[in-house]
Amino acid sequence: MKEVSILEQSVSVEGKPQSVTIQDSINLAKTAEKLGYKRFWVSEHHNHPTIVGTAPEVLMAAIATQTKNIRIGSAGIMLPHYSPFKVAEQFRVLEALAPNRIDLGLGRAPGSDGRTALALNPNSRNDSDQFPEHVRDLMAWVNNEKLIEGHPFGSLIAQPTSETGPEIWMLGTSNYGAQLAAYLGIPYCFAHFITNGSGMKGAIEIYKSEFRPSTKYKKPLVNVCLWSLAAETNEEAKYLFSSRASWKIGRDFGHLGPITDPDNALTIINNNNWEDHYNSMYESSLVGEINHTKDKIDKLVKDNNIDEIAILTWCHDEMARIKSYELFASAYNLNRKEIQTEKLSKSFI
Repeated sequence: MKEVSILEQSVSVEGKPQSVTIQDSINLAKTAEKLGYKRFWVSEHHNHPTIVGTAPEVLMAAIATQTKNIRIGSAGIMLPHYSPFKVAEQFRVLEALAPNRIDLGLGRAPGSDGRTALALNPNSRNDSDQFPEHVRDLMAWVNNEKLIEGHPFGSLIAQPTSETGPEIWMLGTSNYGAQLAAYLGIPYCFAHFITNGSGMKGAIEIYKSEFRPSTKYKKPLVNVCLWSLAAETNEEAKYLFSSRASWKIGRDFGHLGPITDPDNALTIINNNNWEDHYNSMYESSLVGEINHTKDKIDKLVKDNNIDEIAILTWCHDEMARIKSYELFASAYNLNRKEIQTEKLSKSFI
């Protein structure tokens, strides 16, 4: 596997102000850079009591000012909510802030319920059918290229202009996004953490078999976002995982809110007789002692011909979450490149 990255959702935690959650996201990005992760992507959700990252382009700008090397991206911008031209302008500004470090991940899903989607864009129901055209236009604007002949907005330029442009990704959980990414000749990312892998193999096969080489990408490039958590022991990892598990089971019964601490989560699981469900979730998850968990991930990567992964981790305890990312960084030797680069630079002093 070539690269390992992080997906951050800015998850609300019981007892912690949501403003601190956003600050934790910025601090995690700085930590990710020190650990050697390639990309730090932030998600977009709206009117969600658990996932409070609502404006990835704003959070990306803050992260850009606090980092120097790591790639910063959206995972993603839910394009049906917005004008492609406005998104292009936002990402041209981001590119000016962090040249050659910006990833523009695009999605078609609402990242919210229907009412919220309508509040974000009263025309969203009509715009969703124009998604491929909007992606095409956005790609041209964000790369300072001409739109198709005869386009009514063909004279517009997304500024500020520069010699560099964001790396554009298509995100998805179905064959639709895979086919569109293949047609456009851009990288594709599958959200394994949403489907638990359902439909992933087929989507990747379609993307790779139908990929049309483009100016920037001669070969297909696949990233898969995984929900994973590592600890020193399987017991500790399962204990930490209970916060996510109790939330996820509760969600099926209509309960949403901040994630709770493991002790309370286990109490909720026991009081509701959810133990079998919890144990089953753990057994099928990418959670556990670091070597055990890495072996599971490596098998998934090999079996599905994956080029890159991005790891998403929820924890009630922020230090436990950081520790998990530290373990992954060590297991995959991510900081080795950072150390080599530092030694090389010092050799020229």
